[in-house]
Amino acid sequence: MRFFLVALMALWPVWATAQDFSALKEPGVVALMRHALAPGTGDPANFDVKECSTQRNLDDRGRAQARRIGEMMREAGVEFDTIWSSQWCRSKDTAVLLDMGEVVEFPPINSHFAGRGDRAAQRKVTLEAIAEQPEGARLLLVTHFVNINALTGQGASSGEIVVTRRTQGGGLEVIDRINIQP
Repeated sequence: MRFFLVALMALWPVWATAQDFSALKEPGVVALMRHALAPGTGDPANFDVKECSTQRNLDDRGRAQARRIGEMMREAGVEFDTIWSSQWCRSKDTAVLLDMGEVVEFPPINSHFAGRGDRAAQRKVTLEAIAEQPEGARLLLVTHFVNINALTGQGASSGEIVVTRRTQGGGLEVIDRINIQP
């Protein structure tokens, strides 16, 4: 019995991180990823979007988490046609560390937490931009909890990917969730 438990414990890291990435391979998928682990909430009072030192940033675990998620997606054969990131450093850093392709800053997915933006206007512009993409294009948006919630009605943990598809009415429908803990 002891041998069985030791063997089971040795396999736990593999089982705990096994993920099904098949939904991300579907044509037209829109993946909404919350930035990797950046301890805390919100940003300091002296926040400046152009200066990372004034922001809440990824810690070592968050950087490792982003790298691991990207590695797992690449190993699974996931590819994106377009990658948009919030201009916040924790989102840009996550997107770059994923190493999935060129990252384009897209201000409409900047955080609107604590009155830093306009939830309704940013949601509208984001959905319009998604609708303008080719029908089968796979999109990855690296953004924030509040933006994912505005687009889907659901939240996301740090580094979690909410997989959606476009609806006839111009919205997004959640079809899967991928959560790889730091």
